[in-house]
Amino acid sequence: MENIILFDNEARDNLLPFTYTRPVCEIRVGILTIREKWEHWLKGKASYITQDYLSQKYDITIADKNYIINGSVLPNIDLFRLIDNMGNNEALLKDGELIVAKLDSRQFEILMEEDEIEELAGFEVGDINLLKINHPWDIFKMNDEALRLDFDLLTKGKTSQPISSTNQVLGKENIFIEEGAEIECSILNAKTGPIYIGKNAKIMEGCMIRGPLAMAENAILKMGTKIYGATTLGPFCKVGGEINNSVLFGYSNKGHDGFLGNSVIGEWCNLGADSNTSNLKNNYAPVKVWNYNSEKFEQTGVQFCGLLMGDHSKCGINTMFNTGTVVGISANVFGSGFPRNFIPSYSWGGASGYSTYKTEKAFESAEVMMKRRNKELDTIERVILLKVFEETSKYRRWEK
Repeated sequence: MENIILFDNEARDNLLPFTYTRPVCEIRVGILTIREKWEHWLKGKASYITQDYLSQKYDITIADKNYIINGSVLPNIDLFRLIDNMGNNEALLKDGELIVAKLDSRQFEILMEEDEIEELAGFEVGDINLLKINHPWDIFKMNDEALRLDFDLLTKGKTSQPISSTNQVLGKENIFIEEGAEIECSILNAKTGPIYIGKNAKIMEGCMIRGPLAMAENAILKMGTKIYGATTLGPFCKVGGEINNSVLFGYSNKGHDGFLGNSVIGEWCNLGADSNTSNLKNNYAPVKVWNYNSEKFEQTGVQFCGLLMGDHSKCGINTMFNTGTVVGISANVFGSGFPRNFIPSYSWGGASGYSTYKTEKAFESAEVMMKRRNKELDTIERVILLKVFEETSKYRRWEK
Protein backbone atom coordinates (compact mmCIF):
# COMPACT_ATOMS: atom_id res chain seq x y z
CA MET A 1 0.00 0.00 0.00
CA GLU A 2 1.40 3.38 -1.05
CA ASN A 3 2.02 6.08 1.58
CA ILE A 4 0.47 9.37 0.49
CA ILE A 5 1.09 12.69 2.25
CA LEU A 6 -1.17 15.54 1.12
CA PHE A 7 0.05 19.03 1.92
CA ASP A 8 -1.59 22.46 2.22
CA ASN A 9 0.01 25.40 0.44
CA GLU A 10 -1.02 28.98 -0.34
CA ALA A 11 -4.34 27.78 -1.77
CA ARG A 12 -5.42 27.03 1.79
CA ASP A 13 -5.90 30.71 2.66
CA ASN A 14 -7.90 31.35 -0.50
CA LEU A 15 -10.24 28.44 0.35
CA LEU A 16 -11.37 29.84 3.69
CA PRO A 17 -13.81 29.47 5.45
CA PHE A 18 -13.85 25.78 4.44
CA THR A 19 -10.19 25.23 5.36
CA TYR A 20 -10.55 26.69 8.84
CA THR A 21 -11.76 23.25 9.95
CA ARG A 22 -10.08 20.84 7.51
CA PRO A 23 -7.03 20.40 5.30
CA VAL A 24 -7.57 21.34 1.66
CA CYS A 25 -7.64 17.68 0.61
CA GLU A 26 -10.72 17.04 2.79
CA ILE A 27 -12.82 19.24 0.50
CA ARG A 28 -15.47 17.25 -1.36
CA VAL A 29 -15.76 17.86 -5.10
CA GLY A 30 -17.38 15.33 -7.41
CA ILE A 31 -18.40 12.26 -5.41
CA LEU A 32 -15.30 11.90 -3.21
CA THR A 33 -13.08 14.19 -1.18
CA ILE A 34 -9.72 15.00 -2.76
CA ARG A 35 -8.04 12.69 -0.24
CA GLU A 36 -10.37 9.81 -1.08
CA LYS A 37 -9.65 10.30 -4.80
CA TRP A 38 -5.89 9.97 -4.29
CA GLU A 39 -6.32 6.89 -2.09
CA HIS A 40 -8.37 5.23 -4.85
CA TRP A 41 -6.04 6.21 -7.69
CA LEU A 42 -2.78 5.27 -5.95
CA LYS A 43 -4.23 2.41 -3.88
CA GLY A 44 -2.76 3.84 -0.71
CA LYS A 45 -3.43 5.51 2.61
CA ALA A 46 -3.17 9.28 3.01
CA SER A 47 -2.10 11.55 5.86
CA TYR A 48 -1.53 15.28 6.07
CA ILE A 49 0.77 18.27 6.27
CA THR A 50 -1.59 20.99 7.47
CA GLN A 51 -2.05 23.79 9.99
CA ASP A 52 -0.62 23.13 13.47
CA TYR A 53 -4.00 23.40 15.20
CA LEU A 54 -5.49 20.81 12.82
CA SER A 55 -2.62 18.32 13.10
CA GLN A 56 -3.94 16.45 16.14
CA LYS A 57 -6.99 15.41 14.13
CA TYR A 58 -5.21 15.26 10.77
CA ASP A 59 -1.81 13.76 11.57
CA ILE A 60 1.07 12.58 9.40
CA THR A 61 2.52 9.13 8.68
CA ILE A 62 6.01 8.83 7.15
CA ALA A 63 7.13 5.64 5.39
CA ASP A 64 10.25 4.46 3.54
CA LYS A 65 8.62 5.62 0.29
CA ASN A 66 6.27 8.61 0.19
CA TYR A 67 4.21 10.43 -2.40
CA ILE A 68 4.08 14.08 -1.33
CA ILE A 69 1.06 15.58 -3.13
CA ASN A 70 -0.42 19.06 -3.37
CA GLY A 71 -3.77 18.75 -1.56
CA SER A 72 -5.54 21.17 -3.90
CA VAL A 73 -4.88 19.00 -6.99
CA LEU A 74 -7.38 16.40 -8.20
CA PRO A 75 -6.05 13.22 -9.84
CA ASN A 76 -6.90 12.29 -13.41
CA ILE A 77 -5.55 9.80 -15.93
CA ASP A 78 -2.96 12.18 -17.45
CA LEU A 79 -1.46 13.06 -14.08
CA PHE A 80 -1.67 9.46 -12.85
CA ARG A 81 0.37 8.20 -15.82
CA LEU A 82 3.11 10.72 -15.06
CA ILE A 83 3.14 9.73 -11.39
CA ASP A 84 3.20 6.03 -12.26
CA ASN A 85 6.46 6.58 -14.15
CA MET A 86 8.17 8.64 -11.46
CA GLY A 87 11.41 7.49 -9.90
CA ASN A 88 12.74 8.22 -6.41
CA ASN A 89 13.91 11.79 -5.80
CA GLU A 90 11.71 13.14 -8.59
CA ALA A 91 9.08 15.88 -8.51
CA LEU A 92 6.40 17.14 -10.88
CA LEU A 93 5.85 20.89 -11.12
CA LYS A 94 3.27 23.13 -12.78
CA ASP A 95 4.59 26.63 -13.49
CA GLY A 96 7.09 26.14 -10.67
CA GLU A 97 4.49 24.95 -8.13
CA LEU A 98 5.03 21.52 -6.60
CA ILE A 99 2.34 19.04 -7.61
CA VAL A 100 3.85 15.74 -6.43
CA ALA A 101 7.22 14.46 -5.23
CA LYS A 102 8.39 10.90 -4.57
CA LEU A 103 10.72 10.86 -1.57
CA ASP A 104 12.18 8.39 0.90
CA SER A 105 11.97 9.09 4.65
CA ARG A 106 15.41 10.74 4.81
CA GLN A 107 14.65 13.07 1.95
CA PHE A 108 11.28 13.89 3.44
CA GLU A 109 12.87 14.93 6.73
CA ILE A 110 15.25 17.21 4.81
CA LEU A 111 12.26 18.74 3.01
CA MET A 112 10.41 19.33 6.29
CA GLU A 113 13.48 21.09 7.68
CA GLU A 114 13.25 23.38 4.62
CA ASP A 115 16.67 22.36 3.41
CA GLU A 116 17.31 21.89 -0.31
CA ILE A 117 17.33 18.32 -1.59
CA GLU A 118 20.24 18.46 -3.99
CA GLU A 119 19.49 15.21 -5.77
CA LEU A 120 15.79 16.04 -6.34
CA ALA A 121 14.97 16.30 -10.05
CA GLY A 122 12.01 18.49 -10.98
CA PHE A 123 9.97 18.16 -14.19
CA GLU A 124 7.31 20.52 -15.52
CA VAL A 125 4.07 18.69 -16.32
CA GLY A 126 3.45 20.89 -19.36
CA ASP A 127 0.00 21.42 -20.81
CA ILE A 128 -1.82 18.42 -19.31
CA ASN A 129 -5.37 18.95 -18.08
CA LEU A 130 -4.70 19.69 -14.40
CA LEU A 131 -7.72 20.01 -12.09
CA LYS A 132 -6.86 22.25 -9.15
CA ILE A 133 -9.03 23.94 -6.52
CA ASN A 134 -7.76 27.47 -5.92
CA HIS A 135 -10.91 29.30 -4.74
CA PRO A 136 -14.22 28.25 -3.15
CA TRP A 137 -16.19 28.78 -6.36
CA ASP A 138 -13.89 26.32 -8.14
CA ILE A 139 -15.62 23.61 -6.10
CA PHE A 140 -18.94 23.95 -7.92
CA LYS A 141 -17.31 25.04 -11.21
CA MET A 142 -15.27 21.80 -11.37
CA ASN A 143 -17.94 19.58 -9.88
CA ASP A 144 -19.24 18.35 -13.24
CA GLU A 145 -15.86 17.10 -14.48
CA ALA A 146 -14.85 15.76 -11.05
CA LEU A 147 -18.15 13.91 -10.65
CA ARG A 148 -17.81 12.19 -14.00
CA LEU A 149 -14.25 11.09 -13.17
CA ASP A 150 -15.35 9.73 -9.79
CA PHE A 151 -18.34 7.97 -11.32
CA ASP A 152 -16.08 6.04 -13.70
CA LEU A 153 -13.62 5.31 -10.90
CA LEU A 154 -16.20 3.98 -8.44
CA THR A 155 -18.40 2.01 -10.84
CA LYS A 156 -15.82 0.34 -13.09
CA GLY A 157 -16.33 -3.42 -13.02
CA LYS A 158 -19.31 -3.18 -10.64
CA THR A 159 -22.99 -3.90 -11.15
CA SER A 160 -25.67 -1.40 -10.17
CA GLN A 161 -28.69 -2.37 -8.11
CA PRO A 162 -31.86 -2.47 -10.25
CA ILE A 163 -34.03 0.64 -10.64
CA SER A 164 -37.62 0.32 -9.47
CA SER A 165 -40.21 0.27 -12.25
CA THR A 166 -42.12 3.05 -10.46
CA ASN A 167 -39.52 5.56 -11.75
CA GLN A 168 -39.29 7.37 -15.09
CA VAL A 169 -35.72 6.88 -16.34
CA LEU A 170 -33.63 8.37 -19.15
CA GLY A 171 -30.05 7.29 -19.76
CA LYS A 172 -30.26 4.20 -17.57
CA GLU A 173 -26.69 3.21 -18.48
CA ASN A 174 -25.43 6.34 -16.69
CA ILE A 175 -27.15 5.54 -13.40
CA PHE A 176 -25.46 3.56 -10.63
CA ILE A 177 -27.25 2.56 -7.43
CA GLU A 178 -25.36 1.18 -4.45
CA GLU A 179 -26.67 -1.45 -2.06
CA GLY A 180 -29.55 -0.43 0.18
CA ALA A 181 -30.53 2.71 -1.77
CA GLU A 182 -34.24 3.43 -2.30
CA ILE A 183 -35.79 5.31 -5.25
CA GLU A 184 -39.51 5.35 -5.95
CA CYS A 185 -41.90 7.33 -8.18
CA SER A 186 -39.31 9.86 -9.39
CA ILE A 187 -37.87 11.14 -12.68
CA LEU A 188 -34.16 10.48 -13.33
CA ASN A 189 -32.56 12.00 -16.43
CA ALA A 190 -28.97 10.77 -16.77
CA LYS A 191 -28.60 11.76 -20.42
CA THR A 192 -27.14 15.08 -19.25
CA GLY A 193 -24.69 13.41 -16.85
CA PRO A 194 -24.24 10.41 -14.56
CA ILE A 195 -26.34 9.83 -11.46
CA TYR A 196 -24.66 8.07 -8.54
CA ILE A 197 -26.82 6.96 -5.61
CA GLY A 198 -24.74 5.88 -2.61
CA LYS A 199 -25.27 3.13 -0.09
CA ASN A 200 -28.56 3.44 1.86
CA ALA A 201 -29.38 6.78 0.19
CA LYS A 202 -33.05 7.55 -0.36
CA ILE A 203 -34.95 9.45 -3.06
CA MET A 204 -38.54 10.01 -1.96
CA GLU A 205 -41.55 10.20 -4.24
CA GLY A 206 -41.96 12.94 -6.82
CA CYS A 207 -38.32 14.02 -7.15
CA MET A 208 -37.05 15.36 -10.48
CA ILE A 209 -33.34 14.85 -11.14
CA ARG A 210 -31.25 16.06 -14.04
CA GLY A 211 -27.69 14.75 -13.82
CA PRO A 212 -24.91 14.90 -12.99
CA LEU A 213 -25.85 14.11 -9.40
CA ALA A 214 -23.93 12.35 -6.63
CA MET A 215 -25.59 11.23 -3.40
CA ALA A 216 -23.21 9.81 -0.81
CA GLU A 217 -24.08 7.25 1.82
CA ASN A 218 -27.39 7.86 3.64
CA ALA A 219 -28.16 11.10 1.80
CA ILE A 220 -31.87 11.88 1.35
CA LEU A 221 -33.91 13.76 -1.25
CA LYS A 222 -37.26 14.73 0.27
CA MET A 223 -40.53 14.52 -1.68
CA GLY A 224 -40.77 16.72 -4.75
CA THR A 225 -37.13 17.88 -4.73
CA LYS A 226 -35.81 19.37 -7.99
CA ILE A 227 -32.12 18.81 -8.74
CA TYR A 228 -30.07 20.31 -11.57
CA GLY A 229 -26.50 19.11 -12.04
CA ALA A 230 -23.77 19.15 -11.31
CA THR A 231 -24.79 18.67 -7.68
CA THR A 232 -23.21 16.65 -4.87
CA LEU A 233 -24.79 15.68 -1.57
CA GLY A 234 -22.29 14.34 0.94
CA PRO A 235 -22.99 11.67 3.58
CA PHE A 236 -26.22 12.06 5.56
CA CYS A 237 -27.26 15.28 3.81
CA LYS A 238 -31.03 15.81 3.68
CA VAL A 239 -32.37 18.23 1.07
CA GLY A 240 -35.60 19.51 -0.44
CA GLY A 241 -36.75 22.34 -2.69
CA GLU A 242 -34.69 23.34 -5.72
CA ILE A 243 -30.91 22.88 -6.02
CA ASN A 244 -28.64 23.73 -8.94
CA ASN A 245 -24.88 23.04 -9.30
CA SER A 246 -24.14 22.96 -5.58
CA VAL A 247 -21.94 20.89 -3.27
CA LEU A 248 -22.87 19.98 0.31
CA PHE A 249 -19.88 18.40 2.05
CA GLY A 250 -21.80 16.19 4.48
CA TYR A 251 -24.20 16.03 7.45
CA SER A 252 -25.93 19.25 6.34
CA ASN A 253 -29.62 19.89 5.78
CA LYS A 254 -31.76 21.96 3.45
CA GLY A 255 -34.90 20.08 4.25
CA HIS A 256 -37.60 22.34 2.80
CA ASP A 257 -38.56 24.52 -0.15
CA GLY A 258 -36.27 27.31 -1.30
CA PHE A 259 -33.55 27.71 -3.93
CA LEU A 260 -29.84 26.92 -3.55
CA GLY A 261 -27.70 27.53 -6.61
CA ASN A 262 -23.97 27.58 -7.45
CA SER A 263 -23.18 27.19 -3.79
CA VAL A 264 -20.89 25.31 -1.40
CA ILE A 265 -22.15 24.26 2.03
CA GLY A 266 -19.82 22.78 4.65
CA GLU A 267 -20.60 20.13 7.26
CA TRP A 268 -23.23 20.35 10.02
CA CYS A 269 -25.07 23.28 8.43
CA ASN A 270 -28.83 23.82 8.36
CA LEU A 271 -30.81 26.07 6.02
CA GLY A 272 -34.24 26.97 7.41
CA ALA A 273 -37.49 26.47 5.52
CA ASP A 274 -37.94 28.66 2.43
CA SER A 275 -34.41 30.08 2.62
CA ASN A 276 -33.19 31.29 -0.77
CA THR A 277 -29.90 32.20 -2.38
CA SER A 278 -29.36 34.59 -5.27
CA ASN A 279 -26.78 33.16 -7.67
CA LEU A 280 -26.99 35.89 -10.36
CA LYS A 281 -26.79 39.66 -10.02
CA ASN A 282 -29.61 41.76 -11.47
CA ASN A 283 -27.18 43.41 -13.91
CA TYR A 284 -25.58 40.05 -14.89
CA ALA A 285 -22.15 41.33 -13.81
CA PRO A 286 -19.40 39.03 -12.51
CA VAL A 287 -19.76 38.31 -8.79
CA LYS A 288 -17.47 39.65 -6.08
CA VAL A 289 -16.94 37.67 -2.87
CA TRP A 290 -15.14 38.29 0.40
CA ASN A 291 -11.43 37.39 0.42
CA TYR A 292 -10.00 36.57 3.85
CA ASN A 293 -6.44 37.47 2.84
CA SER A 294 -7.09 40.94 1.48
CA GLU A 295 -10.04 41.52 3.85
CA LYS A 296 -12.10 42.97 1.02
CA PHE A 297 -14.44 41.87 -1.73
CA GLU A 298 -12.68 40.66 -4.88
CA GLN A 299 -13.78 39.58 -8.32
CA THR A 300 -14.42 35.89 -8.93
CA GLY A 301 -14.63 36.15 -12.71
CA VAL A 302 -17.80 34.03 -12.61
CA GLN A 303 -21.32 35.20 -13.38
CA PHE A 304 -23.06 32.64 -11.17
CA CYS A 305 -22.15 32.34 -7.49
CA GLY A 306 -24.53 31.80 -4.60
CA LEU A 307 -23.78 30.93 -0.96
CA LEU A 308 -20.44 29.83 0.50
CA MET A 309 -21.16 28.61 4.05
CA GLY A 310 -18.62 27.17 6.49
CA ASP A 311 -19.12 24.30 8.95
CA HIS A 312 -21.69 24.44 11.78
CA SER A 313 -23.46 27.54 10.42
CA LYS A 314 -27.26 27.84 10.38
CA CYS A 315 -29.94 30.16 9.06
CA GLY A 316 -33.56 30.66 10.14
CA ILE A 317 -36.68 30.35 8.02
CA ASN A 318 -37.14 32.71 5.06
CA THR A 319 -33.50 33.83 5.10
CA MET A 320 -32.52 35.61 1.87
CA PHE A 321 -28.86 35.48 0.84
CA ASN A 322 -27.48 37.94 -1.70
CA THR A 323 -25.33 36.82 -4.62
CA GLY A 324 -21.87 35.67 -3.53
CA THR A 325 -22.52 35.64 0.23
CA VAL A 326 -19.75 34.18 2.41
CA VAL A 327 -20.71 32.81 5.84
CA GLY A 328 -17.98 31.72 8.22
CA ILE A 329 -17.87 28.96 10.86
CA SER A 330 -20.59 28.57 13.53
CA ALA A 331 -22.66 31.56 12.45
CA ASN A 332 -26.39 31.78 13.21
CA VAL A 333 -28.24 33.98 10.70
CA PHE A 334 -31.90 35.00 11.04
CA GLY A 335 -34.38 37.83 10.65
CA SER A 336 -36.00 39.74 7.78
CA GLY A 337 -34.17 41.49 4.96
CA PHE A 338 -30.90 40.60 3.25
CA PRO A 339 -27.95 40.02 5.62
CA ARG A 340 -24.46 41.21 4.72
CA ASN A 341 -22.53 39.56 1.87
CA PHE A 342 -19.86 38.62 4.40
CA ILE A 343 -20.94 37.14 7.73
CA PRO A 344 -17.99 36.44 10.06
CA SER A 345 -17.60 33.25 12.04
CA TYR A 346 -19.53 33.15 15.32
CA SER A 347 -21.99 35.84 14.22
CA TRP A 348 -25.48 35.91 15.77
CA GLY A 349 -28.09 37.99 13.92
CA GLY A 350 -28.90 39.28 10.45
CA ALA A 351 -29.75 42.39 8.47
CA SER A 352 -30.58 44.36 11.64
CA GLY A 353 -27.13 43.72 13.13
CA TYR A 354 -24.95 41.14 14.81
CA SER A 355 -23.65 40.12 18.19
CA THR A 356 -21.13 37.40 19.03
CA TYR A 357 -22.35 33.82 19.11
CA LYS A 358 -20.67 32.67 22.31
CA THR A 359 -18.70 29.45 21.96
CA GLU A 360 -20.52 27.64 24.76
CA LYS A 361 -23.87 28.27 23.02
CA ALA A 362 -22.46 27.35 19.60
CA PHE A 363 -21.06 24.12 21.03
CA GLU A 364 -24.41 23.24 22.61
CA SER A 365 -26.09 23.54 19.22
CA ALA A 366 -23.36 21.50 17.51
CA GLU A 367 -23.60 18.77 20.15
CA VAL A 368 -27.35 18.36 19.62
CA MET A 369 -27.08 18.24 15.82
CA MET A 370 -24.13 15.82 15.82
CA LYS A 371 -25.81 13.52 18.34
CA ARG A 372 -28.66 13.03 15.87
CA ARG A 373 -26.11 11.40 13.54
CA ASN A 374 -24.42 9.43 16.34
CA LYS A 375 -21.40 11.74 16.23
CA GLU A 376 -19.67 13.49 19.13
CA LEU A 377 -18.23 16.98 19.45
CA ASP A 378 -15.08 15.72 21.13
CA THR A 379 -12.22 17.62 22.74
CA ILE A 380 -10.18 17.75 19.54
CA GLU A 381 -13.10 19.27 17.62
CA ARG A 382 -13.68 21.81 20.39
CA VAL A 383 -10.04 22.88 20.35
CA ILE A 384 -10.22 23.41 16.57
CA LEU A 385 -13.40 25.46 16.85
CA LEU A 386 -11.96 27.54 19.70
CA LYS A 387 -8.92 28.27 17.56
CA VAL A 388 -11.20 29.38 14.72
CA PHE A 389 -13.04 31.66 17.19
CA GLU A 390 -9.73 33.33 18.06
CA GLU A 391 -8.47 33.49 14.47
CA THR A 392 -11.67 35.15 13.22
CA SER A 393 -12.16 37.72 15.98
CA LYS A 394 -10.72 40.50 13.80
CA TYR A 395 -13.66 40.16 11.40
CA ARG A 396 -16.25 40.64 14.19
CA ARG A 397 -15.75 44.39 14.17
CA TRP A 398 -18.62 45.02 16.61
CA GLU A 399 -16.42 43.51 19.33
CA LYS A 400 -13.87 46.31 18.98
